[in-house]
Amino acid sequence: MAAPILRRGFPGGRWALVWIHGGCRHRNGAPTGPTHGSTRGRSSVAQQSLQTAQKPRKGEHKWETVVGLEVHAQISSNSKLFSGSKVCFAAPPNSLVSFFDASLPGTLPVLNRRCVEAAVMTGLALNCRINKKSLFDRKHYFYADLPAGYQITQQRLPIAAQGSLKYSICTGQRRSQMVTKTVRIKQIQLEQDSGKSLHDDLRCQTLVDLNRAGVGLLEVVLEPDLCCGEEAATVVRELQLILQALGASQANMAEGQLRVDANISVHHPGEPLGVRTEVKNLNSIRFLAKAIDYEIQRQISELENGGEILNETRSFDHKLGCTVPMRDKEGEQDYRFMPEPNLPPLVLYDTSCLPAGADPQQVINIDRIRDSLPELPSVTRDRLVGEYGMLPEHSFVLLNEVGLLEFFQNVMKETRAEPKKVTNWVLNTFLGYLKQQNLAVSESPVTPSALAELLNLLDRKVISSSAAKQRA
Repeated sequence: MAAPILRRGFPGGRWALVWIHGGCRHRNGAPTGPTHGSTRGRSSVAQQSLQTAQKPRKGEHKWETVVGLEVHAQISSNSKLFSGSKVCFAAPPNSLVSFFDASLPGTLPVLNRRCVEAAVMTGLALNCRINKKSLFDRKHYFYADLPAGYQITQQRLPIAAQGSLKYSICTGQRRSQMVTKTVRIKQIQLEQDSGKSLHDDLRCQTLVDLNRAGVGLLEVVLEPDLCCGEEAATVVRELQLILQALGASQANMAEGQLRVDANISVHHPGEPLGVRTEVKNLNSIRFLAKAIDYEIQRQISELENGGEILNETRSFDHKLGCTVPMRDKEGEQDYRFMPEPNLPPLVLYDTSCLPAGADPQQVINIDRIRDSLPELPSVTRDRLVGEYGMLPEHSFVLLNEVGLLEFFQNVMKETRAEPKKVTNWVLNTFLGYLKQQNLAVSESPVTPSALAELLNLLDRKVISSSAAKQRA
């Protein structure tokens, strides 16, 4: 049969497939262990704060922790995954809803090319194998803000799989040593987001906003290779930087554009993996680390006090600093996965196997996307170390603080000072001032030009170092 061709549905980037081609070590997420049929009850330490959760006493058996993450990133696109509705944060409720988003009978999905390209870019950046043929599935479950009663996702054959992500953490007593580790990527899949339920406790009612329903998501499933909140936070921050560098997602956690589910279990070395719990919808890197570390200590305390861990879903209460039960998972939910009948297989190509006579602009070429990848954060850090002779940990700070790298580079363009001196001023004096004033880099009253001029005066010994700091 003919090769699949993508065509524009209307100006603005809508595309549709019109011809169809003929022809780990652990389970998904974090590892699972045996479940128990005992009476469900809240843990006696469930309300302990993170700081007061009990830790293993000296001489007791050590514990091993297993943490797996599922990251949902909203794709940067002007329209939704399967409809022409616009995507806009904080728009009036139900103002960006098409007939398809509302699941009116007879409406059909039209695949957004931009979302497919973003998924391929992300897969390549994470060293994944890009599947030239991937499938869409229906995942059935009932919720008020899911009008169709199912979610279109990629369960059986996702667009990318078997990747890896390198990250670095600080070790040592002074935390001055950088250790590089790797977490495996199980798969990356395209799926549509659900709507949003708004609970009005005063009137005892729930309202539904479908603006978010159908927005394109990238779900990045990581293998359970992590062991603590710090590692998880570092991995998510690195993934956030990669997505932002690619332009695949703005990954603004404050606006819900990056949400994380963490699967956590503990066990003694050499023994079977423990029963896992899942902490849902973590939308802050700081809260992610706190939630995981609290949950680890909660499980250890529960087991050492003779209790048992329930296979359940929990949420993190940042005000109390603890995780709280949401619902149990004693019985595995049957999502009744089935092939999406209204979407053909998604077929991608590389330069060597483009269909004869096909317009290169009408098919997705993996090689062209690979050639257009921007500089990734790891490469940027290596370049900073090589170009300016800074310490590796300094390059991490420059990238992790939003806008700080651009500020540093602008200062370097306008000053004669040595790069090490500029680095010291930017990371210590300037950044310390911002944190003291609780300001973001974009809110700084000190401009790059002003700091560069100050450093030039200091370099010419017109002013002293102490006077320069007073003027800064």
